[in-house]
Amino acid sequence: MNAFPPAPPLFPVDVLPAVAQAVAEGRPVVALESTVLTHGLPHPVNHETALELEGIVRRAGATPATIAVLDGRLMAGLASAALQRVCTDPGMKKLNRRDLAAAATLGWSGGTTVSATMALAHAVGIRVFATGGIGGVHRGDTGDVSTDLEELARTPVAVVCSGAKSILDLDRTLEWLETRGVPVAGWRTDNFPEFFSSATSRPVSVRLDGAAEAARLIAFQQSFGGGPLICVACPADQAVPAGTVARAQETAEAEASAAGISGKDVTPFLLKRLAELTSGATLRANLALLHNNAAVAAEISVALSLQMATR
Repeated sequence: MNAFPPAPPLFPVDVLPAVAQAVAEGRPVVALESTVLTHGLPHPVNHETALELEGIVRRAGATPATIAVLDGRLMAGLASAALQRVCTDPGMKKLNRRDLAAAATLGWSGGTTVSATMALAHAVGIRVFATGGIGGVHRGDTGDVSTDLEELARTPVAVVCSGAKSILDLDRTLEWLETRGVPVAGWRTDNFPEFFSSATSRPVSVRLDGAAEAARLIAFQQSFGGGPLICVACPADQAVPAGTVARAQETAEAEASAAGISGKDVTPFLLKRLAELTSGATLRANLALLHNNAAVAAEISVALSLQMATR
């Protein structure tokens, strides 16, 4: 039995039967977001990656649940045809938590960001979620703050990631998380990863050296109502030198400003240009960290499930 069964959601979520059964039986489940597939990676790399991430989670002993919205249906876990559509349909929107009601009402289809994925994962009882990097506080005085941060402060889902995307103001992002009481844990590291960059100069609030420790932290933090951020460094052999990222980022940001790109369109534009300006190095790093984070999340989910079963 699941020791912490989810409250019935106030909105319908279509749950893949394998995911529903795993949650009901208290077995490990890992949520996977879909915006990285719809807006973060080119085709066919996005579909190949989606299949690889689900395979990594399964091989580690957990059930994958890729989350998305199709024709207004909020979905936790995708069958093969649905996953293929998410990766190929050019009309897919980028949906954060704010957009879920509109999507369900108006029949939209889209990839879910970190905030939307967390909300839907929690609604169906999934407690661990793997992604690439979270959103955060943007640079400058725009007042642009990702909904991902507020979601971490209020929704009891652990997010395994490689820190915040390096295009953000990382110092202000960490300060925001500290103010809202979100633990920023380093997975076998003392420093906050900077997504695909090799730079790691900012300390985390706690270091975790194993899945059992991570599971205990998650259980305690989720009892308070929020979700911890568990940060995993990009694999060293694929991390991009900080200077390379900084130079490419300066160029990409200037181009975005000149083109009048703003809001939720900024991140996809910058990530695409960074990959182009670094001859694919940031894309290769992104793929490596996505794979690694999925494996770590599955390991932690297995430990959490075992821990709950012995209570």
